[in-house]
Amino acid sequence: MSLVVNSVSKHFAGLIALEDVSFTLNQEEILGVIGPNGSGKTTLVNVTTGILDPDGGTVQVDGRDMTGASPDAISRAGVVRTFQTVRLFGALNVWDNVAAVIRNPDRPIDEVVQEHLERLGLGHLGSTPASHLAYGLQRRLEIARALATGPRYLLLDEPAAGLNDVESADLEETIRAIPHDPRWGCGVLIIDHDLRLITSLCDRLLVMASGKVIAEGPPEEVRRQPQVVEAYIGRRKDKPR
Repeated sequence: MSLVVNSVSKHFAGLIALEDVSFTLNQEEILGVIGPNGSGKTTLVNVTTGILDPDGGTVQVDGRDMTGASPDAISRAGVVRTFQTVRLFGALNVWDNVAAVIRNPDRPIDEVVQEHLERLGLGHLGSTPASHLAYGLQRRLEIARALATGPRYLLLDEPAAGLNDVESADLEETIRAIPHDPRWGCGVLIIDHDLRLITSLCDRLLVMASGKVIAEGPPEEVRRQPQVVEAYIGRRKDKPR
């Protein structure tokens, strides 16, 4: 069972955003995607989740061809994402944000919602309006809501952006547990600029530059490759996206 993106390409008015990009995300693993500004990381997630149609290549979910399918269809197939900027239902409280996305629960919905909130450290905040949460807690709520949909593959776009060191460390432990949790057990793809977080957390890294994959493999092996040092690590002061 895996999410397979094969040789996808995407162009914008002559600009090559993605060129022949492939990756496989297995369940029970964490795959990190890194690269400098404009390397195509978020475009890759947008193509994978149906927000953008690829100009070439395929997207398969557990052997099912989902190329060009709508975001809702891809979500129902088990691929769910978060965004660079938090997108919560600000007028709703924490509990209702999670309850709103649950489909066909196998238990009373109160139990399901509370379980997700407890696992993300939000169990005591159910009645709090989402817009009143501190930023780090809003990030946690966004992940709780994504997990409540029951994904097989969870794509996290810069989940640690804007977090302080303590919040980032807490989030790291939460994400690390997701693939092996008996209730979640989904594969995780994570985009982030925190190289320490990515190398500590991920089983494999995919490194992108100028819309292409320039390296893939275990973190310690990948980060030593000269093309990676030149394209990403050597430019980390440039605040890549």
